[in-house]
Amino acid sequence: MAGLGAPDYELALKQHKAYCAALTQCGLTVTRLEPDPNYPDSTFVEDTAILTNHCAVLARPGAPSRSGEVASMRHALADFFPGLNSIEPPGTVDGGDVCQAGNHFFIGLSERTNEAGAQQLAKLLAPFGYTSSSVDMRNIDGLLHLKSGLASLDDNRLAIVEALAGRGDFAAFDQLILNSKETYAANCVRVNDHILVAAGYPVFERTLRELGYQTIVLEMSEFQKMDGGLSCLSLRF
Repeated sequence: MAGLGAPDYELALKQHKAYCAALTQCGLTVTRLEPDPNYPDSTFVEDTAILTNHCAVLARPGAPSRSGEVASMRHALADFFPGLNSIEPPGTVDGGDVCQAGNHFFIGLSERTNEAGAQQLAKLLAPFGYTSSSVDMRNIDGLLHLKSGLASLDDNRLAIVEALAGRGDFAAFDQLILNSKETYAANCVRVNDHILVAAGYPVFERTLRELGYQTIVLEMSEFQKMDGGLSCLSLRF
């Protein structure tokens, strides 16, 4: 856990409601899933699948306690993606380790996503014209998932934390590097013409606006306490 104390349940509900309202404001139709008390991490739906405009892949979370979440997500996605592929053992993939930048996918190798899972995902994405590369982040402290420190702002620009910046993996992209005090803000989300940003990180938010991005600032304190971020709370397609 993030070591920030116990989350306030009622405040988390308010923050989640505001998050859903922001997605609607950005022009999305929001499908709300029923809560599942058997899987307390299931609010972090991003880890259960990787969705694109052309295909969907059911993930295989690296934490065994989350494996049951995928079955309910299969049912929820079936109407949108009739042909669902899946990551199979011994592969593991958390959706939070997968960052799409244009037609390229960065796949983080972490405590939750292994080489076998990354290779399977790359193979499943390739027939649809997507390229992929693995980013080994297992020696980086403080990042649970790749998207804890990386986000695609548009096809050519990444928001990235100092610990990842400068690596050859990202050399083809413009990089907006966050200072060490605002690392959490790297988990932002581009939705149509807006970027959702966690509240409390004024330098990053101001820089985004100066670059011409429209921002929506959202309180995320209670989800941060659970090692969650903005991207974790939804699957977007």
